[in-house]
Amino acid sequence: MDGNAGEVANQVCPQTVVAEVTRRCGNHHPTVWGDHFLAYAHLSGANEWEKKQHEHLKEEVRKMLEMSPSKSLQTLDLINAIQCLGIAYHFEHEIEESLACIYSCYDQLNAEADETDLHLVALRFRVLRQHGYYVSSHVFRKFTDDQGNYNKALVSDVQGLLSLYEATQFRVHNEEILDEAVNFTTTHLKLLLLTLSNSFAMKISNALKYPINYTMVTVATRKYLSFYQEDKAHDDVLLNFAKLDYNILQKMHKSELCDITRWNIDDVSEQLPSYMKLYYLALLDVYVEIEKELAKENNSFQVKYSIAEMKKLINAYFQEAKWYHGNNVPTMEQYVKNGIRSSTIPCLATLSWLGIGNEATKEAHDWLASEPLILVASSIIARLSNDIVSHEREQEGGDISGVECYMNEYGVTKEEAYVEIRKIMDNSWKDLNRECLKRTVVPRVLLMPVLNLARMSEFSYKDEDSYTVSKNDLRDIISEVLVDPITI
Repeated sequence: MDGNAGEVANQVCPQTVVAEVTRRCGNHHPTVWGDHFLAYAHLSGANEWEKKQHEHLKEEVRKMLEMSPSKSLQTLDLINAIQCLGIAYHFEHEIEESLACIYSCYDQLNAEADETDLHLVALRFRVLRQHGYYVSSHVFRKFTDDQGNYNKALVSDVQGLLSLYEATQFRVHNEEILDEAVNFTTTHLKLLLLTLSNSFAMKISNALKYPINYTMVTVATRKYLSFYQEDKAHDDVLLNFAKLDYNILQKMHKSELCDITRWNIDDVSEQLPSYMKLYYLALLDVYVEIEKELAKENNSFQVKYSIAEMKKLINAYFQEAKWYHGNNVPTMEQYVKNGIRSSTIPCLATLSWLGIGNEATKEAHDWLASEPLILVASSIIARLSNDIVSHEREQEGGDISGVECYMNEYGVTKEEAYVEIRKIMDNSWKDLNRECLKRTVVPRVLLMPVLNLARMSEFSYKDEDSYTVSKNDLRDIISEVLVDPITI
């Protein structure tokens, strides 16, 4: 597969694959959606009323940002709400201006005598780190005693505990004060759930189940919309704009899913005789189509990087096949090294850049191809989170996962392996968080797909392998996010 996609496609002839191959069966259930999304073939975008209302409300929110005192809790709460409601992409300039101002006097603000509001301190810390600003976690020392334990009086500060819990998800290495905060907040938030019976209890439950930094953004947005609406202090302008924006985006996603479904059906109708030939030719067709589109923007060079990552992915799968057929159990180090590529994250990250535009330069692609730490961390999270929930099913077919590798190498039980593997994942999250705070050779917009792929993995493999077994909880979430519009 040397050269560009068109050249590769021209090298394929009908005689390329002639032998039928017996494959191991994964016993996957049929798709739960079938041709459901074809029903949206004639779905139109936003109507005239929606467009006008959307533009009007957007300007109202912009005014709210411009008029809010730059260093106040009010501004932080507003930015946080805008972020959680999924509408921050409309106000990137205004948000960046406000956060730059807050960052410039971060130490001064936290040194003030009356800065003992845990919610304020934790929210300011989290929002700044969430947007790529490195700020010190030492600000939380004021909430601990001489032994480094968090003050017991904090257990009655429900909002403060929740904000601190969310702040811990952006910790990096050597931040013991935040490591301790994870245990402290998780323990007491779970206890509070037994005593609270209001909408805030639902918010806490959701925060524990879908941590803010470890959950797919669209899912988090949909959940937050429900809680925000129930909050008596919600802002009607914000809420109505977020609902309208969400529904407009959902229409676009439905239309895209319709196109994807139709493409799949049209391609299968060719009824090519060999499964490998079918996959290979279909894959090349995708690259050829992408290359043609990117050529219009003089960005067709990007396709070769995507093809190169696909080669690496196939080689990683081939290595797994060799382990299987040779009855070999690799060391954990060998498995993780191969797993970085078999996780599909490098391949998916490169593919995601194809639609970003001129930000994805040749230099940026060369950087990603060098496997920087942020990509390695995201890949390890994806590989190992998958392994924990799927290894027992896959072991029945003889496949090896990180769990078996760890058990075999260190002579531990399955449960002990889970604990140690989760520690590896926690450290990878710290690596990923740290890399998002560094000034890299690429703009932040290119880092976000890599981060979001890790979030997708944590979400998909949280309690079960919902990527493979999608007929359970994932089906309901897809309905909520991509099928059912929000009532306005």
